Amino acid sequence: MDLPACHVISTVNAELYRIESEPSTPAGAVLVYALTGFVDAGQAGHLAVAHLLANLEHRVIATFDVDQLLDYRSRRPAMIFDEGRWAGYEQPELVLYEARDCAGTAFLLLSGPEPDLQWERFADAVRQLVERFGVGLTVGLGAIPMAVPHTRPATVTAHATRRELISGYQRWFTTMQIPGHAGALVEFRLGKAGHDAMGFVVHVPHYLARIEYPESARGLLEHLARTSGLSLPIDALRPAAQRVLAEINEQVARSPESMSVVASLEAQFDAVMGESDRRGLPAIDTGSLPTGDEIAAELEQFLAEQGGPAES
Repeated sequence: MDLPACHVISTVNAELYRIESEPSTPAGAVLVYALTGFVDAGQAGHLAVAHLLANLEHRVIATFDVDQLLDYRSRRPAMIFDEGRWAGYEQPELVLYEARDCAGTAFLLLSGPEPDLQWERFADAVRQLVERFGVGLTVGLGAIPMAVPHTRPATVTAHATRRELISGYQRWFTTMQIPGHAGALVEFRLGKAGHDAMGFVVHVPHYLARIEYPESARGLLEHLARTSGLSLPIDALRPAAQRVLAEINEQVARSPESMSVVASLEAQFDAVMGESDRRGLPAIDTGSLPTGDEIAAELEQFLAEQGGPAES
């Protein structure tokens, strides 16, 4: 007897990952994912996941076969050459963990590099895991550079398979066409399969997009905790965030041009946040102001002189 087509697809896609152990997550558990390699301004998604793994009990549940998913020549892993021999290799890993939040609640956490190849098979593999482990809500984390000031609270763009999941969030954008990424396809395919999925993209000041910016990671975790009900170690990120913010404020204070840019962004931000019917950020007149790259270069030079951004 021929197997149904859907069964064949699932069998093939299961070859993308290996189950290491069965989780103890309850029915309706949360799955959080953050994939590096697309846009991760301020490394917010990476920092958020690294912070969770550093501060929460966790164990490996499943591992993906990265040899099938990555193009090594487009993102060459680092290797260490030491006095005539290869001494180390930073092997890329795409791993599904079971973690326990601060209250002991089990949830799933998927992290690693965004697949370069086989997006549809990867998205279907995630769907299989969602269904196998009875996941009730899947939440993706990301970050984009935006024309917002670092002196205001972090804002996010929320998206979901059902509008009800993000009913309390402001719509920053209307319809647009943008380059796709594997995380977005995962959410899209989960929605088509009838599963609840959503995500947050934190808005990182465009002039800080190329440095580690813990405040944006803290913002991501705050929104994740608010919507998922998970108890997360958000306050533990505050010292690193405050340290980097202090360094940024010191650098901005040294440059009248940077102060002018920040003041302009503050005025725009306050105007937008004060008008609830506005659906997007206005365009910025930057003709007479330094570019985001110029400010970023100034800040990177300053932070390098100070020993770099705060390390976690």
